Amino acid sequence: MADEPSAAQPLPRWQAWVMGARPRTLPAAISPVIVGIALAMADGRFSFWPALAALADALLIQIGTNLANDYFDHLRGIDTPDRKGPPRVAASGLIPLASLRAGIIVVFGLTALIGLYLVVRGGWPVLAIGLASILAALAYSGGPFPFGSYGLGDLFVFIFFGLVAVSGTYYVQALQFYPLVLLVAVPLGALITDILVVNNYRDIETDARVGKRTLAVLLGPAGTRLEFIGLLILAYAVPVILWGMGRFSAGVLLPWLTIPKAVGLTRTLYATTDGPALNRALAGTAQLTLWFSILFSIGMLV
Repeated sequence: MADEPSAAQPLPRWQAWVMGARPRTLPAAISPVIVGIALAMADGRFSFWPALAALADALLIQIGTNLANDYFDHLRGIDTPDRKGPPRVAASGLIPLASLRAGIIVVFGLTALIGLYLVVRGGWPVLAIGLASILAALAYSGGPFPFGSYGLGDLFVFIFFGLVAVSGTYYVQALQFYPLVLLVAVPLGALITDILVVNNYRDIETDARVGKRTLAVLLGPAGTRLEFIGLLILAYAVPVILWGMGRFSAGVLLPWLTIPKAVGLTRTLYATTDGPALNRALAGTAQLTLWFSILFSIGMLV
């Protein structure tokens, strides 16, 4: 979904695979699972093994999406030498294409294998969610209509890494669903989408040159910064709404402690277009997402 900073020098193969997995983006996978688990705990429906399996599948889908994005973007000539982000493992030759393709198959194969347990537990809704998530991960950069290149990537991330991830984690534990789960999922969708927003904001110029029409390219720098702010406002508004509904105590407002971090990231987007600075802002947005999810979860359990 986004880039992982690394050294430009040749790496041992195992380090190249770590680089391709982009570990600094993994809070985008962990955070919604944390919140889904916390909501299940708050409802007295926590279940350890389904929660653990949901976490494993979320991490694998994130890694698989990152590897597939690397692979397909290279095939389509998107990752040019002048891009501001760190080197990609396919474009830089750190991992041969055949090996990268095999790695993608293995990762999604493991995803499906773990998913079988969740399907047995949760039935056809889990099967539908799992298949849609894998197909969407591949279609983000691959296939005849890679929607990440047609301004739809942000919507994909909001739905699958936010709404679906939180709701799916809750469902495989509770084996039931109610609309409030989607409202709880909204802040995670917003913040995880902001990780992609920073990534695409950094790459506006190079993406535009190679014909990759991300939403950032379509909105331009000013519009993309406003999108970033709008998603932050949405994320921080939801705890207030939940508190006002009387569903949770005032502890649900704990994520507001991260607002200074959010303000700092916003200032960075307005202050610079420097690649390394925006790479740090990308990692910082992932960290913000993780801290928000932890405080949000504690607040729901108070």
